[in-house]
Amino acid sequence: MPLPIPKLRHAAALASLILPMSTAFAQSDALAACAGIGAPADRLACYDKLAGRAVDIPAPTGREGASDSQLAPKAQLLPPAQQPVGSGSLVSRYWELDPEDKRGTFNFVGYKPNYVLPLHQTSRINREPRSPTQAAVPLPDYKRTEAKFQLSLRTKVLQDVGFEGGDLWLGFTQQALWQIWNGKDSKPFRNSDYEPEAIYVVPVPGAWRGLPFGWQWRYVQLGIAHQSNGQSDPLSRSWNRASLGAGFERENWSLSTRLIQRFNEKLETDNNPDLVDYRGRSETQLNWASGKSTASLLYRNTLQGVKYGALQLEWTYPVIPDQPNGLRWYLQAFRGYGETLTDYNFRQTSFGLGVTFLQF
Repeated sequence: MPLPIPKLRHAAALASLILPMSTAFAQSDALAACAGIGAPADRLACYDKLAGRAVDIPAPTGREGASDSQLAPKAQLLPPAQQPVGSGSLVSRYWELDPEDKRGTFNFVGYKPNYVLPLHQTSRINREPRSPTQAAVPLPDYKRTEAKFQLSLRTKVLQDVGFEGGDLWLGFTQQALWQIWNGKDSKPFRNSDYEPEAIYVVPVPGAWRGLPFGWQWRYVQLGIAHQSNGQSDPLSRSWNRASLGAGFERENWSLSTRLIQRFNEKLETDNNPDLVDYRGRSETQLNWASGKSTASLLYRNTLQGVKYGALQLEWTYPVIPDQPNGLRWYLQAFRGYGETLTDYNFRQTSFGLGVTFLQF
């Protein structure tokens, strides 16, 4: 039965009090959530989202222009509050150099390229791996067409430690060659390499960054690493090293370089005493990211001429053009020594085609 008029008036009055109170409590909770965000850029984005406001992201200061890479758009509506707006610099976003790119610790992200190459063709197979301290080992009749994949992750374990803005990262990379097209021999894994490492990265202060021709010196880094193929003697190969490196950036281009110092081992326990004479004592990588495409060229140099070392070219393009940070087509070409640790002293040329995933 219908409520009497007085009761209807009391219900309406009660509702008029409850609704504003519930709205106020919801807004208060949302404001408290925004206030709890540590990074200033994230906190501002949260407040702007509550207010329904969208603004253009300005070009980074101190640079000739922002990158036009699809991985770092120059202007867009503000993302959700939990996603940092960022500085617009790909190098800064990768190593979290600038304060607005810091994302805290223990966030696992991509490191070196993560890829699966169902088709990997090499010019030669190392059928009897050997070294000065390890006898030759005859291997099965492996095919030159196989699959190759790499998984590589890193995470920051300490933020703003030591020098101003310095971060300590831990990384792990596994690369494997898989005889997936070799059904006759039960499709074995031909080689697997494992590489844990620690990298301390320090951003260069703004006053020191400027270089000729518009380049910027962005960071210095110190690293230590171990790499092993996980085999027992006489196929075992491993080494420990330290590296000192630096990174540079100019619009859509970036350049990283590092010098490598291998830790000495006793000859009787060293599986590959001449490794750096073939694989190299330095690494330089040039990267380009413009529009939807990316490319990189890696050069390993022994610092004793150009006869040894290696070159590796990589190219990517999104499988779905409007999702540049998703799955990407991946092309890899390699020429020289050390495509794998077992082949550190074996020269070959190879090509691979597949997909890459888990961008930084």
